[in-house]
Amino acid sequence: MRYYKHLYLAKGIRKKEKIIRKLEENKLQMNIHVITLARNEKNQLEIYHSMVLLQPNFPHDDLFVVGIAKGYEDAVEMVEEIAQEVYNKTKGADIRSYILEREQEE
Repeated sequence: MRYYKHLYLAKGIRKKEKIIRKLEENKLQMNIHVITLARNEKNQLEIYHSMVLLQPNFPHDDLFVVGIAKGYEDAVEMVEEIAQEVYNKTKGADIRSYILEREQEE
């Protein structure tokens, strides 16, 4: 997994490094959801419960995590906030391009 350098975090998440470490070590985190760029380039974002990532055949390597939320509702709200930010900055809805461009910035 790779992580967005401008990673979005839900309110109330204080220990980002600890959560990322647990994700990398495949530790159980009941409330954590990750928002990733969709693996299918025709789509924008996907939301995964962290328990899905524990499955042995789940493809971790190609995931690009852009946000971490506590609970599904927080994850949906975060996706809405990301979409609103992209629209405000670009007057468009291409979330994928916006995130990938920001990732390349110094």
